This record gives sequence, structure tokens and C-alpha cells, in this order.
Amino acid sequence: MIEFTVYGCPFGKERPRVTRYATYTPQKTKDYEKLVQDCYFAQSVKQGVKMALGAVLIEIRAFYQIPKQMPKKQQMAALNGKRPTKKPDYDNIGKIITDALNKIAYIDDAYVVDAHIMKFYSDNPRVEIKIEEI
Repeated sequence: MIEFTVYGCPFGKERPRVTRYATYTPQKTKDYEKLVQDCYFAQSVKQGVKMALGAVLIEIRAFYQIPKQMPKKQQMAALNGKRPTKKPDYDNIGKIITDALNKIAYIDDAYVVDAHIMKFYSDNPRVEIKIEEI
């Protein structure tokens, strides 16, 4: 099992761009996937974790920044458990994380057999990831 955190606003997987000559992944998506990989490597070395060889459970907790323009009453509600209903969608968050860790944390993202993706508000935007071989 490994747990690690990616600091910064949660980011969702963007659609690939198709041109007449090629299909390519947007640069922002590549940059965020690299950030996820770097955070994973930093913690896997500390924790002595190796690549999972079997089925995997992944838990993703996305913490969104509380908007400054939100009224104070709603900001307090957000800190006390009100959940965000804003983009990126939960499936796009899961997709970018699992794609970034493909062939690094597990053999293939097809090995992810159970996933929990949750969205919260926080003063400290981040994504907390827990991967466990089951």
C-alpha cells in the first residue's frame, strides 16, 4: 500500500486533440500526469513500495479551493462538509490519476478493480491518493 499527496488544484483529464496530421495529448494534461508521477516516486522511495502485480484498489480524495466569491456562510458550510459539485468531474480526475500511474504503480490500469473518488472543499487544495494491492 502507498499513500501520497499531489498539492495544487485537482485537474481532470482533457480530451485528446485531433488534427489533420496527428492526435496529441494537451500539454496541461501531460504536465499534471508528470506531477502525479513525481509525487508517487518521491513517496514510493521513502516507503519502499514496489509496483503492484495484481488487482488494485485506488482511493482518490480531491480537495478543491473554496472560492473567494462564495458568501461567508457558504464558505463555512464548505469547510464543515458541503461537497463541491463543480468541474472537473470525478471520472476525469480518476482517469488522469490512473493513466499517470499506469506501468509505474501497477502493471496496467486494467488492474484497477475498485476505485473510490471523492470531492471535498479545503483551504489547502490537493489530491490524496491511496493505492492498495488486493
